Amino acid sequence: MDAPTGTSTRTSTDTETDTDVVVVGAGPTGLLLAGDLASSGVRTVVVDRRPATLSNLTRAFAVHARTLEVLDARGLADDLLATGRRVTTVRLFDRIEVRLDALASRFPFVLVTPQYEVERLLRRRAQDAGVVFRHDTRVTGLAQDPGGVTLTTVPGAGAADAEATADTAAPGAPTTTLRARWVVGADGVRSTVRDAVGIPFPGETVIRAMILADVRLTTPPPDVLTVATAHGSLGFVAPFGDGWYRFIGWAGEERTDRPVTLDEVRAVARATLGDDLGMHDLRFADRFAADERQAPTYRAGRVLLAGDAAHAHSPAGGLGMNTGLQDAANLSWRLAAVVRGAPPALLDGYGSERHPVGRQVLRASGTILRLATRPGLLVAATRRVLTTALSHVPAARRRAAGMVSALGVAYDAPPGAHPRAGSRVPDLPLDGGPAGSRLAEALRAGRFVLVLPADAGDVSAADLPASDGETDVADRVVVRRADHRTATLLVRPDGYLADARVP
Repeated sequence: MDAPTGTSTRTSTDTETDTDVVVVGAGPTGLLLAGDLASSGVRTVVVDRRPATLSNLTRAFAVHARTLEVLDARGLADDLLATGRRVTTVRLFDRIEVRLDALASRFPFVLVTPQYEVERLLRRRAQDAGVVFRHDTRVTGLAQDPGGVTLTTVPGAGAADAEATADTAAPGAPTTTLRARWVVGADGVRSTVRDAVGIPFPGETVIRAMILADVRLTTPPPDVLTVATAHGSLGFVAPFGDGWYRFIGWAGEERTDRPVTLDEVRAVARATLGDDLGMHDLRFADRFAADERQAPTYRAGRVLLAGDAAHAHSPAGGLGMNTGLQDAANLSWRLAAVVRGAPPALLDGYGSERHPVGRQVLRASGTILRLATRPGLLVAATRRVLTTALSHVPAARRRAAGMVSALGVAYDAPPGAHPRAGSRVPDLPLDGGPAGSRLAEALRAGRFVLVLPADAGDVSAADLPASDGETDVADRVVVRRADHRTATLLVRPDGYLADARVP
C-alpha cells in the first residue's frame, strides 16, 4: 500500500539506510518494543520527533500488576519499584474502590511512579541492546511494497513543533529515507504512520478541555493517589516524588483557546477535591482532550500499530500506558520471529488478541469517566449498584481487580492447543537452575520456555510440538518446576500459555 512521500520542496536526500524494523515513537510502548527486538538480534531503529534530552510529557502515573510482570520478565521491575510508592486500593471515584492486595501476583498493588521513570529504564535497556535512535526527526512520508517499507524523514523542530506536518516543515530541509522490512507506529493518538497507511481512527472526544498541571502543594493530600468527583466534575492528584504534583481536572469547561492559569487550576481543584491544597509554583499547564478511539485493524501490510496509535481512551483507571506496554510485549516476539523466518501470518495473532483488549479497555475507562462526570438519577443509581457489588460480592471484586490489573486478560486458545492456551502463566517457582528460580527470570531470555515437572526424566527441548512463532524448538529455554505439579507447559515469550500436556 502506497502513501504520500512528502512534498516537492524536499531537494536534498541522504543515503538510504537498511534495517529490519523501524519503530516510530519513543514513548513507553515504542521503547519496550524496540528493546525486545534488539535483544532478539533484530536490527532496530527508533525515530522520534522529540529531542533526546526531552522527557515525554508525563500523563501516566499508575503501573499495574500485569505491566510490572512484563517488566519483571525483562529484569526491570525491581529498579522501577524503587522509584515509586505502592497502593493496594484503586479508587475509581467516591466510595467505589478496587482492592488489589489479594491478586495472585508478585505485585499485588499499583505502583505510583511517573511515566518518565518507566521510559528511563526502557531506554537504557534499548540502548544497551543496540537500538539506534534518531531523535528530533519527523516522518513525512511512507511507502510500502512487497519487500519492505520506505520512510521519508526530515529534521524536527523539537517539542515546540510536535504537531507540525510535512507541509509545515521548512522548505529545502534535507530529507532522509529509511528502508525497513517492517515499521511499527507507536507515535501516539495523532499517529503519522497510521494516517500514512490510511487506517481510520473512529471515535469521539468525550471531554474537550481537561486541565493538566504540575504544581507544588502546601498541604499534600493524605492518599498517594487522590481521585474525587463532585457535581459532574473530576479531579486527580499524584506525586512525582520530588515535591511536585500532577493535577488533572475538569469542572465543565470546554474552551481550548486560552492558557491555563494557576487561579484556574486552584478553582478546578476546589470544585472537585473540595480544597486547592495550597497549590503554588505552577511549572507546566495545558489542556488535553479525553478521546475514545480505536483503529479497526492494527496492521496494514508491513506496517503495524501499537499503543495510543492503535487505541485512545480517557485517563480514568490509569490504563493507557499499561495497555500499550502489553501491546508491545505481545507484538515483539511475533515480529522477531517473522524477521527470523516465521510466516508473516504470525502477526495476525497480534491484532486478533490485542484488538479485543483495546476495545475492553476503551469501554471500561469510558464507563468510569461517564459515571464520574455525568449527572442524573440513572448514573447515581449505577454508582450505588457498583459500590454495593464491589463491597459485598467477591466475584465482582475479583473481576474488577482482574480488569484494572490486566491479570484477567486471556486470549483464545489456538486450534488443537490445550484449552487453557492463551491464559497468563503465573510466576512459577523453578528449581533454581541456570535460568533462575522463577518463571519471570527464565523469560528474560526472550524465548519460549518449556516448563517440566520436577521429577521428569531425561527429555529433549522438543517435549511438546512446535508452537506458532517457534522457528527452532532447540532454542527453547528448558526449566523444571520446584512444586509438585505434573503438567508440562510451553510458555510464550510474553508469559502466556502456548500449550500444555497434563498426564
